[in-house]
Amino acid sequence: MRTAYHEQLDALNTILGEMCELAGSSMARATQALLQADLSVAEEVLSETEKMNQLSARAEEQAFALLALQAPVAGDLRGIVSGFQIVADVDRMGALALHVAKVARRRHPAKALPEEVNGYFAEMGRLAVQLATTAREVLNSQNPQDALRLQEDDDAMDDLHRHLFTVLMDREWSHGVAAAVDVTLLGRYYERFADHAVLIGRRVVFQATGQTPEQFQEVS
Repeated sequence: MRTAYHEQLDALNTILGEMCELAGSSMARATQALLQADLSVAEEVLSETEKMNQLSARAEEQAFALLALQAPVAGDLRGIVSGFQIVADVDRMGALALHVAKVARRRHPAKALPEEVNGYFAEMGRLAVQLATTAREVLNSQNPQDALRLQEDDDAMDDLHRHLFTVLMDREWSHGVAAAVDVTLLGRYYERFADHAVLIGRRVVFQATGQTPEQFQEVS
């Protein structure tokens, strides 16, 4: 029974890792569409909604199967509950990538971003993809130390997000209210994408150790 449980939990985490990979690739292409005003790439991102929905449904079915067939005790149950929570986190990451693509599509053929903030969003896009990749890796490895390192990239994302506001608040801003609203919303989308990746890392720590990240760091 224990072997079957771990095999099924590994299968669940594999599906969740695929979802992270898809969310990361979607954000990479959404960022490309945003920076280049590329409508075809934006449409590609939007067309992948069904693929993410299918993966999400598979993950939930796998988690329910674990509950129904394995009769998990407390230690095992935490892995399954974390799995359900991670499904929601990755779903949200995918949705945030879609939001970025929708902004690019809405502003086409114009670029949604003023030239002076392109560098910020190129770096935020890179960090978002890196976070999604790391989340996939820690789901597969269940390594709590690696899971905690997601926070470092999130800190870098938060720094970029804060710097964006200094640009928006500068008296030299000459791009109007609509552009300021777009930049504000887009910055928030990237920040929240990173936050959900960090939550996945926190849940992996709990899955692997039964401890919160704070408790794990105290004893490690």
